[in-house]
Amino acid sequence: MVEGSTLSHSPNGSRPVVLDVQDLRVHYATPRGDVIAVNGISFQVYQGETVGLVGESGCGKTTTAMAILRLVQPPGRIIGGRALIEGTDLVPLTEKQLRELRWNKLALIPQGAMNSLNPVMRIKDQIGDAIITHEGKQPRDVLKQRILDLLNQVGLPARVYNMYPHELSGGMKQRVCVAMAIALNPPLIIADEPTSALDVVVQRVVAQTLLDVKQRLGVSMILIGHDMGLQAQLVDRIIVMYAGNIVEIAPVREAFKNPLHPYTQLLIASIPSIKERKPLKVTEGLTHDLRNPPPGCVFQFRCPYAREICRSLRPQLKAYGVEHFTACHIYENPMLYENSAPIATATRPETPGALYASDLMKEVDPHAGAAA
Repeated sequence: MVEGSTLSHSPNGSRPVVLDVQDLRVHYATPRGDVIAVNGISFQVYQGETVGLVGESGCGKTTTAMAILRLVQPPGRIIGGRALIEGTDLVPLTEKQLRELRWNKLALIPQGAMNSLNPVMRIKDQIGDAIITHEGKQPRDVLKQRILDLLNQVGLPARVYNMYPHELSGGMKQRVCVAMAIALNPPLIIADEPTSALDVVVQRVVAQTLLDVKQRLGVSMILIGHDMGLQAQLVDRIIVMYAGNIVEIAPVREAFKNPLHPYTQLLIASIPSIKERKPLKVTEGLTHDLRNPPPGCVFQFRCPYAREICRSLRPQLKAYGVEHFTACHIYENPMLYENSAPIATATRPETPGALYASDLMKEVDPHAGAAA
């Protein structure tokens, strides 16, 4: 165990860094205060690797991706931090400058391709527009062959060239989005839950397409999702988020073999097994009020190992193995945990998440909860 080393001193420092996210913070304004969606996270993506960004719904995965792409819409706003793509910080750039970098330097495979493609444009025009916008007009036959090559790379037949989105299946639409993402050969692709709306068989096809693209083009990729089984098959390194914070970073094999953070352990325990018939473990409780994070650990209200120190002191990401980082007092103070009992459930303040949900209901219906 390597104590005291910080995330900035990664053993991978000698590898070319494609994306460097530093202290990124994103808030969403509400009438009752800012919701802290991304709370000062930092991580790097290296050349040719696929990084998985995982966590439950609402943990900040997609907001992180949108912030990197500078696509956060009001009432959301980036309030601090940097996102450097091959050394260029995207956060302070103008919209004109961003348009030049999107697709060229980084591209997005959106969640739900059926809502991302223009329903009244043929596939050839949608892919062609992205190419022409960045590279200028090209001879028609050259552009056609290039689009056909892209479709072939993602396993789509040539007939898709002249088709409209409504004529395609969900899996075919998603592969069209992959073709658009690789059209300009960007060094980084962000895939936001690319298989979430697909059946199991089509999920496998799309997953294999992503693997083929990575191996053939050597592109770096961020794969966002909460399907831990899919992450295990596709990514090299995994980043676990909870309530807008990174709680663990590890090589994917190490994360599954030796998960350190209690939340990561619960995520992996929730994966159904075909070998063992046993009840799935559920992460009890609710997330704290994201407008008012508690002092101490963000996972304290749901953690089965929480101690008094977890209430008052926020654990920092530290290395406890090769490229394995976690933010948990268990590993900083092992003797403290051995010599004390967990905080009793009855005394643990489990109510903030429930109160937050109640507050939101009252904003929608002022009479909610008035009648007992």
